[in-house]
Amino acid sequence: MPAEAPKSSLSGLADPRLIRQFAYVGGRWISSADNSTFAVHDPATGDWLGDVARLSALESHRAVDAAEGAFADWAGCLPQERSRILRRWFDLMIENREDLAHMMVLEQGKPISEARGEIDYAAAFVEYYAEEAKRPNIGSVTSHLADAEMETWLEPVGVAALITPWNFPSAMLTRKAAAALAAGCTVVAHPSHETPYSALALAELAERAGFPAGVFNLVTGDAATVVEPWLTDPRVRALSFTGSTEIGRHLYRRSADTVKRLVLELGGHAPFLLFADADLDRAVDEAIKAKFATSGQDCLGANRFLVERRAYDRFCQAFADRTQKLTVGNGFDDPDIGPLMNEKAVAKQEEHVADALARGARLLCGGRRHAAGPLFFEPTVLADVPADALVMREETFGPVAAIAAFDTEAEAIARANDSEYGLVAYLHTSDPRRIYRASRALQFGMVAVNRTKVTGAPIPFGGMKQSGIGREGALQGMQAFMDIKYICRDWA
Repeated sequence: MPAEAPKSSLSGLADPRLIRQFAYVGGRWISSADNSTFAVHDPATGDWLGDVARLSALESHRAVDAAEGAFADWAGCLPQERSRILRRWFDLMIENREDLAHMMVLEQGKPISEARGEIDYAAAFVEYYAEEAKRPNIGSVTSHLADAEMETWLEPVGVAALITPWNFPSAMLTRKAAAALAAGCTVVAHPSHETPYSALALAELAERAGFPAGVFNLVTGDAATVVEPWLTDPRVRALSFTGSTEIGRHLYRRSADTVKRLVLELGGHAPFLLFADADLDRAVDEAIKAKFATSGQDCLGANRFLVERRAYDRFCQAFADRTQKLTVGNGFDDPDIGPLMNEKAVAKQEEHVADALARGARLLCGGRRHAAGPLFFEPTVLADVPADALVMREETFGPVAAIAAFDTEAEAIARANDSEYGLVAYLHTSDPRRIYRASRALQFGMVAVNRTKVTGAPIPFGGMKQSGIGREGALQGMQAFMDIKYICRDWA
């Protein structure tokens, strides 16, 4: 049954067929048996955007039925055929770039230029894995047995469950799904209930691209209801999740009984290390990018700014001056800072600012809700923030920057590593020997040296410690959904 477009600001798309309210299971657009729905709102205005199907646990189980039923044919088809369909999906995303970006601004709130950038980023994963799908996957092994011939094959693990967050509603879906589909897996995916329309539009484009029924399934509803059946179902052989460390731990525990292949991209608490020999102007430019992209709602966002004392006052002043010039507003006006996702996120900014000030930090700018609306928060800079402040220990996930001074390289590295998180670290220095030493010593899965942007389809994205396990992107992202089969053969 085709979905009707909701009577909301989503209706202004060039292609209204991208607006889907129902889940996509087994090649069909379905509502829940009891027609239960949940509402989606624009975080910038509070306006209602539409109601989306809230599927039950039984319907989520049936999505696995559909994926399991489609698996053998999808895994067995020629890699070139999987590649062709993925390439068509990529082409459709590029053709519908403006509509997809428009939807993202409405339901997620990010500035329109960032939304367009995310669509390009999301499409790049589909393009990359369309190519990787064609790569040969048989390797030889030097035999240690007389008269034996040995090979290793890479085979898809089976049904893959994908759970995606609200902050990058398109890119996190394609980064997971394109890799799994290229590997020959079928997928059941659950998007955040706060940003389902971006994912549903991608499901519409996947249908147009020609994925066979049951290969790509998108199940909307409450996360606990939808995901719980997947955790205990032995047919779901892999699970990929992007979100908080707390939820990641829960998924890890609940997947243990069925020994699933796990890829977990969890919390980040990125340090930004600035040494006095760095180019200060460039470092400030990069600090603004590292902190305030996606309004600070990014697991890669710099949270802790550790600055060598000789450059401390100059950096604090320059960074605060630049921060005060950032614009705040509705994403369609293309500001620097858009709304936060919900009231809980705004309350966390207030809590972290109040706690830091109570512990002796100085407020250089911002520090309160913005007049643009209830979910907007002023871009904020705190200086002299002590190590025991909440903002130095927890992921703020918003536009609040905390700065502290250090005196030695050893101190800077120790403070950067003093966290349960280990996703990304930012390092600014002109000393090549320090670059090598610090890059080695930092306990993070990714280190960005004198720059901010490091991500992309060809790189293995992931963290250390409690920032997750496994990698997404690159060949490793596809291999996460594949098993190694070893063949030892005697022709006699």
